[in-house]
Amino acid sequence: MKKLTDTIKLRHGAVLANRIVQPPMKTFSGMKKGFNSKETIKYYQRRAQSAAMIIAEYHYVSPAGGPANRIGVPEQLAAFSDDYLPGLKKLASVIQSKGNKAILQIHHSGYQAHQRASEGLPVFGPSAIDLPFLDHSIVELTQQQIANIIRDFGRATKRAIEAGFDGVEIHGANHYLLQQFFSKNSNHRTDKYGGSLKNRMRFALEVTAEVCKIAKQYGPEEFIVGYRISPDEIHGQAVGYTALEAKELVASLMDFELDYLHLSIFGSFDNGPENSDQTFSAIFRSVLDDQTKLILVGGIFDAESAQKALDYTDLVAVGRGILIEPDFALKICQGRPETIHSRISQENFNDLAWPDYLFKAFAAKGSTLPPIPGLEEMIIGK
Repeated sequence: MKKLTDTIKLRHGAVLANRIVQPPMKTFSGMKKGFNSKETIKYYQRRAQSAAMIIAEYHYVSPAGGPANRIGVPEQLAAFSDDYLPGLKKLASVIQSKGNKAILQIHHSGYQAHQRASEGLPVFGPSAIDLPFLDHSIVELTQQQIANIIRDFGRATKRAIEAGFDGVEIHGANHYLLQQFFSKNSNHRTDKYGGSLKNRMRFALEVTAEVCKIAKQYGPEEFIVGYRISPDEIHGQAVGYTALEAKELVASLMDFELDYLHLSIFGSFDNGPENSDQTFSAIFRSVLDDQTKLILVGGIFDAESAQKALDYTDLVAVGRGILIEPDFALKICQGRPETIHSRISQENFNDLAWPDYLFKAFAAKGSTLPPIPGLEEMIIGK
């Protein structure tokens, strides 16, 4: 029987002290131009024992690849030039301070570079189309610009290596640029990057090839490369891609000998496609090779639900649970799972090192962020 406290060896030799992962979660702590702040460092330092592998939130890799935030919100973090190396080194160091692995999520917002739009700057995507949920236009990327972005992912990987990170996660989920190319909803191109499923997969595969090439060229042998994907993109009648199409992409990604695949699931870890008896886990496990680990996330707030998730996966990502309990993995490994906080409260809040705007984002009326257990009572109490 798999246990949360099992030691796990990844494909290229990296060893994880347990099966718990902290997934990438935006901290709303970036400074102007995407530099990390004292709040950023304090947040991650407090969570240095949250998991065996801690994936730092998305960092955009190209000058036009972000910020994904809107005006008035602390900026998304960036990694598109060597100017960010001092901050990246500090971030990697605090994450690793208790012996756990630090992963940098690398990312391009594509048409979701909202702050650029607000500043009157061009916002790029696969196709120059009008999307009903955007209040700005999209400029179609040329093939030369696509090639530059692919190289930018490689350059960001090299910076992660130089900064001391143990690996990178390619962000191919949550409607950002890699997913935008894969989706029929946002990719209307007629060249080699659009049309057929094979063509819509091309950009993601070329980014992954570049990242893996740089990792092998400059990184240590055990350097970790993972890929995060949304298992499908279906919004009512608008079908960007199905889970079966995403499975084809994942099957092709196996050519690059990834250390892990990370499913970005909305809801519970045991969810599956609508009107299907299969879980997303079962669908994607069927094409993973025996050395690529699967990470699932979704609705895990305590040791019991984390252990249950191991029936579906190799590694368990605990998101909001780690926002509430920074010592999630530590308490499990020390045999104190009953002391894990699964609800936020005024009593434990001051120990969480949340950036100021992170609380505002979750507490805002009409917030689209997933709910935090106990937060509503805190707001009423205030």
